[in-house]
Amino acid sequence: MDFEWVKEYPTAITVCDRQGVIIEMNDKACETFAAEGGKTLIGKNLKDCHKPGSWDKILAIMASGIPNIYTIEKNGQRKMIVQQPWYNAGKVAGIVEISIVLPEVLPHYVR
Repeated sequence: MDFEWVKEYPTAITVCDRQGVIIEMNDKACETFAAEGGKTLIGKNLKDCHKPGSWDKILAIMASGIPNIYTIEKNGQRKMIVQQPWYNAGKVAGIVEISIVLPEVLPHYVR
């Protein structure tokens, strides 16, 4: 990775290119997806590890540039998932997925 701070950042970050091929994963993403192959997922296509509906959503994000943000609960852990396009020369070049583990109680402030 170009930015060393990303490698050990404690939130999973996965990056794919325009074709859906995973091109980067930080340490936390490799740990999060260890059962699916961890770091060996780099170079694999997201289409091969997602259901058709999820792959359609990935394609829609790339086509529209509109992010997909939602929460999930998996293995008793709540997470916020942010799937957002990244750009090169003003054109969508792929998607960055950030998976943030949420605390049991999450404060909310209106500022």
